[in-house]
Amino acid sequence: MTTQEPVELEPPQGETLRVRRDGGVLTVVIAAPPMNLLGPELVRDLVSLIQWAEADEGVQVLVFMSADPDYFISHVDVTQIAAYRAEAARLTGEASIALLFRYLSASRLVSIAQIEGRVRGAGSEFVLACDMRFAALETAIFGQFEGAFGQLPGGGAAQHLTRLLGRGRALEVMLSADDYSAELAERYGWINRAIPGDQLSSFVQRLAQRIAGFPAAGHVAIKERVNAIALAPVEDFRFDSDQFGEGARTPEAQRLFAAALGAGFQQRETELDLGEWLGDLPAAEGGDSSDQK
Repeated sequence: MTTQEPVELEPPQGETLRVRRDGGVLTVVIAAPPMNLLGPELVRDLVSLIQWAEADEGVQVLVFMSADPDYFISHVDVTQIAAYRAEAARLTGEASIALLFRYLSASRLVSIAQIEGRVRGAGSEFVLACDMRFAALETAIFGQFEGAFGQLPGGGAAQHLTRLLGRGRALEVMLSADDYSAELAERYGWINRAIPGDQLSSFVQRLAQRIAGFPAAGHVAIKERVNAIALAPVEDFRFDSDQFGEGARTPEAQRLFAAALGAGFQQRETELDLGEWLGDLPAAEGGDSSDQK
């Protein structure tokens, strides 16, 4: 009797994701023009990818990167809240990207974010949900800006940042709603390392292949133990998501949200310098809005 070599199945290619496989590593390129907003199409494709990868025992590591040099994931598409939440429910049974992100953290798959460009709001919460984060020293920019709109981050930022940065720095990041360079993000513990951009891809790929070459049982055992110590329970993510949703539905929040959109929020050129732009928004608009999770 002859034994057959295991067949590597080709991963699904979504509308917003380009995926390539190299042994046990899937490299997932996010391509959702014009600025990689986290909308229903991207959430749908992420759900399908995670489901497929978990079902293929040969896949061990996911590497997420962006096709857009200016934006990794900018934040959620605030004009399509109900639609993207419905897509998230396909994986977790609950209409919440906070629980979708936590699902990724708890998965047997090892996830690595290779970050170039801007990653703010729910984009920041997505990379925080990944097991490791490596960023281009010259170009990566981080922000958790919900506080500028009077909202609690609802996708897991409060849980992750407090554990990674400590109380004072987590409060600084979320209350300032400002942009943070890769260098400062590394110093604060937001990311694993800031690496020169011309070395980033090769570093991440070497690391991913090294991890994928070790026994999968070790990945599971190590992740389960680390998560038991450091990952907040599902109930805490659900609480933050619910709190955010309730605040975002108030008439005042909706009015200010519309005003922010009218002033340039969620437009590519405006958001290149979003931290500075948000600093002028309270005086101009007199209040808050939302980036609902």
